[in-house]
Amino acid sequence: MSYVLETVDLTKRFGGLLAVDRVNIKVQRNKLTLLIGPNGAGKTTVVNLCTGVKKPDEGKVYYDPTGSEKIDITGWPPHKVYKMGFVRSFQIPQPFLALTLLENVLAAMSGPGEDPFSPVVRSRWIKAEEERVERAYRILKLVGLDKLWDYEAFRLGAGQLKMLEVARALAANAKLIALDEPIGGTDPKYARDIFTKLKELLTKTDVTFLVIEHRIDIALPYADYVYVMDRGKVIAEGSSTDVVNNPRVIEVYIGA
Repeated sequence: MSYVLETVDLTKRFGGLLAVDRVNIKVQRNKLTLLIGPNGAGKTTVVNLCTGVKKPDEGKVYYDPTGSEKIDITGWPPHKVYKMGFVRSFQIPQPFLALTLLENVLAAMSGPGEDPFSPVVRSRWIKAEEERVERAYRILKLVGLDKLWDYEAFRLGAGQLKMLEVARALAANAKLIALDEPIGGTDPKYARDIFTKLKELLTKTDVTFLVIEHRIDIALPYADYVYVMDRGKVIAEGSSTDVVNNPRVIEVYIGA
C-alpha cells in the first residue's frame, strides 16, 4: 500500500495547551482520507503542521509525491511544501475575487513568462498561452465550473468557491490536496455533489485528498479511510462503518 503522507508522533503545544498529541496518520495515494472530530480536536492544526503553516514541537512529517521517495518535510516553509505539490485550502476560500474563474486558474499555473527566451519568439509564446488556456478550461470542466468560466469569483456561492480552490490546486500540479471543510456553508444537495466530484477526480487525475469536515453525516459515505480526533489525539481510525460504530466516537459526538 502506497502512502503520499505520513506523520509520526506529531506534537504541537500552544503554551500549556497540548493541541496535537503524538498524532500518527497515513494518507493512502489516490484515496479520500477524512479527518473528523469536534471543534478544538486539533484537526486543522495537524494540517497546519503538515503544510508548514505551523512548526511541530516534536514528530515527523513525511511526503511521497511520486511513490518513489519518502521525503522528510518536517518544518518546511509553506511555499516549499506547495512547490512539492502538497496544496491546502482554508475554511474561507481566498481566490482573486475580481478575476474570472479562468483567470484564477491561469494564475495558479506556471507560464511562459517565467522562461526568459519564450517571449522573444512570438509564435512560441502564443502557442504556450493557448495551451495554458485550454488546460485551465479542462480543469474547470473537471470540477464542474466550466460553464461559469467567465464569471468573476465574487459571484460564486460558498461551495463553488471551494471547488475553485480545488481547480487552482490542480492547476498547480498538486499531488495531495488538503481541504478544510469543503462543504462548509453549502446546502446538503450541493454538499453531496462536491464529494461526488472529489471522488470522480480520484479516478480522472493523479491526486489524493485529505479532507477535514464537520458534517460527517454527508462526508462519511465518500471516505476511503477515516481518522477521528478528540483533544489532540487520534481516538479511532478505519472505515466509515468502523468509526461510526466505535463507542469512543459515539461518546465524543454525543457529548459534543
